[in-house]
Amino acid sequence: MSSDHASLDAAANERKARLAKLKSLKRKQPEPSMDDDGEPINGTAKSPSPDVTTHFLSGRNYDSTTRGPKLGFESAPTENQDTLEDQATAIATDTKARADAEEKADRPIDLFKLQPKKPNWDLKRDVERKLGRLNVRTENAIARLVRERIQAAQKQAGGGDDGVGVGIEGAILVEGIHVREREEEEDERRERENEDMA
Repeated sequence: MSSDHASLDAAANERKARLAKLKSLKRKQPEPSMDDDGEPINGTAKSPSPDVTTHFLSGRNYDSTTRGPKLGFESAPTENQDTLEDQATAIATDTKARADAEEKADRPIDLFKLQPKKPNWDLKRDVERKLGRLNVRTENAIARLVRERIQAAQKQAGGGDDGVGVGIEGAILVEGIHVREREEEEDERRERENEDMA
């Protein structure tokens, strides 16, 4: 059994030696020295002096800035020239644009997609004119009612026509104006909600 074990160790050492020799050939390094058992000794060999060929010729076809092979010229030979490929792409895009324009011109208008943003815009336009007149009349009626209340309050107080009479107290008048403004804001809010829902 020990003879089989010894022969297997010897075969393994031979394989290791061949692999080390192949690695050194690939890297162009001197062969590592072997010890008694056939194991390579690491760290004892000196690094070789830089060779002139590896220094000047090792990266002659490699461009480190582009990380690819070096080209034989600084700029492309077709730079600033109109090539056949460029002409073909220009003709293709022009033809496609013309075909799209002709297709749009030939296509009939789809009446189902053609509609205003809000379906009641024309009704609002017609009603705005009438509401303008009504708003003026409403403001005049409110002013007339306020004057009548002031005059009625003055008559009840017996103040006469000197204008110094009691009239409506300032707080009541201000409160009435605030109530009116709140009602107008509420009406506007309702109209906006109705527009949004429509």
